[in-house]
Amino acid sequence: MASERVPKYIVWSKGELDLSDPWQRRWYIQQVLIHGRAEDVAALDWEEVRRLLPELTLPKDVRRLWESYFDSRRSR
Repeated sequence: MASERVPKYIVWSKGELDLSDPWQRRWYIQQVLIHGRAEDVAALDWEEVRRLLPELTLPKDVRRLWESYFDSRRSR
């Protein structure tokens, strides 16, 4: 298990997550997209975010933002 410390403003219920666990990683990415700061979002693997986006439970506005972003990159 490769536990990593995570900021309290993103995950307040635990101090560490096992980001090698696919469920915990997906949940962490979801939390970063909802609660993270710009530097937290910038640190994500954006290809992984694009791939996982359909599986994430996000507020409508957050989902729309990311879908628009990836749609605009695809059309370039």
